Amino acid sequence: MGDSPKKPNVKKKKKRGGSKKKMTVEQSIAYKRVSEWVFLDRCSVPANSSATDDDFAAAVINHGKLSEKLVFELHSHSICSDGFLSPSKLVERAHQNGVKVLSLTDHDTMAGIPEALDAARRFGIKIIPGVEISTIYYPRGESGSEEPVHILAYYSSCGPTRSEELEKFLANIRDGRYLRAKNMISKLNKLKFPLKWEQVAKIAGKGVAPGRLHVARAMVEEGYVENLKQAFARYLYDGGPAYSTGSEPLAEEAVQFICETGGVAVLAHPWALKNPVAIVRRLKDAGLHGIEVYRSDGRLAVYSDLADAYDLIKLGGSDFHGRGGQSESNLGSVSLPVLAVNDFLRAARPIWCGAIRGILENYAEDPSQSKLVQIMKFGKTRRVLKGGSLVKSKCDLIDLCLSSWLTSEERQDSAFEAIKLKLSGLPINEEGIQAVTADK
Repeated sequence: MGDSPKKPNVKKKKKRGGSKKKMTVEQSIAYKRVSEWVFLDRCSVPANSSATDDDFAAAVINHGKLSEKLVFELHSHSICSDGFLSPSKLVERAHQNGVKVLSLTDHDTMAGIPEALDAARRFGIKIIPGVEISTIYYPRGESGSEEPVHILAYYSSCGPTRSEELEKFLANIRDGRYLRAKNMISKLNKLKFPLKWEQVAKIAGKGVAPGRLHVARAMVEEGYVENLKQAFARYLYDGGPAYSTGSEPLAEEAVQFICETGGVAVLAHPWALKNPVAIVRRLKDAGLHGIEVYRSDGRLAVYSDLADAYDLIKLGGSDFHGRGGQSESNLGSVSLPVLAVNDFLRAARPIWCGAIRGILENYAEDPSQSKLVQIMKFGKTRRVLKGGSLVKSKCDLIDLCLSSWLTSEERQDSAFEAIKLKLSGLPINEEGIQAVTADK
């Protein structure tokens, strides 16, 4: 009797992507804490309100299932600085890419935040008001040369404290950007590129301080270079033949000012720096909270180690401008670990809570209409106020704000009860509500 035929040795194909890893206990706890904060304002609309957050009011996360991916995009730009998309289109693109929390961090301006907030209400995205501040670093006896340094600032839902001072601080930098752009054009003219200021200003748009990207776009339009990458690689890179500085503040001064105005200060793209170790050391002493470590291509170990050495938060973002092409990372493409996000919020929330307390205390001392409008500028409660009958007094208004901005635990601070007590007898009239809810 012959041998039985052998069964062919067929290997089972593995599913692409492999099996989904289960969260550790630490990750699960971090996820729950982060998600509670992300979806806080979706749970804060009072039961008697007819107002909804469009179709997203019912989309509150089921914390028990840990089913929804929480994508944070913490570095993006719009046409208010050197991006290609309007703030509303940027938010729409973020929504399409699955982003749940977006920080608009335009260069030296927060002008796009209100528009981004209005768009975010339609798409169920949480906005962290931000700005990327242009600064300069001087070695001061240390080895190396001066170089530009960009600092990201992240603020609470109530915005920065001392907002007028911050706006003046940023306006000075923007004024310097105009001078800087004109100097770059002058240098290009000497290099036999007859670029005109009017062309660069037109590309930048009305009221937008021009940057290197606008100059580069003008060079491409005139055919002096083939693309933006070539413009930077040949002429506009740091220290390049057409490079120029403006009137940027010292890096450490900017970090200190961010801290003084209720913000979280994070060093942007340290891989672009010539002397990152010395800069991080100096800025840590000034109050720096974090450093970008994560990019679309993963975590950069050398900067992760640098963050560990100086006890800094590890963050990252796409630095999206919307210019298109394969050289740019897309919105939401940076995978921030939930533990890193939790570390960020654990450091940021006490700072933001203190900033909100300070802003509201200032308002309680002088409850003027202008201060109320400023408080609501970055808030997400205008949608409820438009419903009408919810708010009878300024105390009700502040209570509504707090329930949207802070957790119940954070609201236990006795200072908030004292603020509401001061405002309890002060009515808010229809004219006041209209001023706060008016679309700018």
